[in-house]
Amino acid sequence: MNHIIAMSPFDWLDLFLHFAMLSLLSLGGTITTAPEMHRYLVDEKNWLTDFSFSSSIALAQSAPGPNVLFVALIGWNIGINAGGGTASGMTAWLLGFLGIVVTMTGIILPSSFLTYSATKWAHRNSNLIAVRAFKSGMSPIVIGLLVSTGWLLTAAHNSLANDWKLWLLTAVSMGLMLKTRIHILWLIGGGGLIGASGIL
Repeated sequence: MNHIIAMSPFDWLDLFLHFAMLSLLSLGGTITTAPEMHRYLVDEKNWLTDFSFSSSIALAQSAPGPNVLFVALIGWNIGINAGGGTASGMTAWLLGFLGIVVTMTGIILPSSFLTYSATKWAHRNSNLIAVRAFKSGMSPIVIGLLVSTGWLLTAAHNSLANDWKLWLLTAVSMGLMLKTRIHILWLIGGGGLIGASGIL
């Protein structure tokens, strides 16, 4: 089901600038900014539904490739919604591609430029105590951002009475990952098969 929206040129610019700002905050990867993307796109702007936002992340994370691909899917969904839905034909498709370009350019350019500049400087000054302290201080921030992303993605399944099977599967998967040498891709594939089978 499409979520039809109207977007002006200023809305597209606002979308680009917001993703450019998020690009500079994406410590530990773009996925760490998902809670803020959700707040902005779903709660504030209503350009996406909660379901399409979560589905974009889930689909992109299950596909091979860099984890930033979920931003392209989010942009695609925004563009399709702005074009009147998939039934609207070529207009929706073109706006879908515009959404990909706007969100991906916004999320990639600022952080790439900053990373390039900062890495050059850090290599020249790697013996400074401030550089070493900065690297050590970033670890807890990145962990906190990843935990908040995980919390957001599981918010729809916070009832232990109704979703105990999902929580059990999560606990078993985490135990297998920590206590065995089973590769995480086998666990992801197994979870996908269980979900596709309709067991959970």
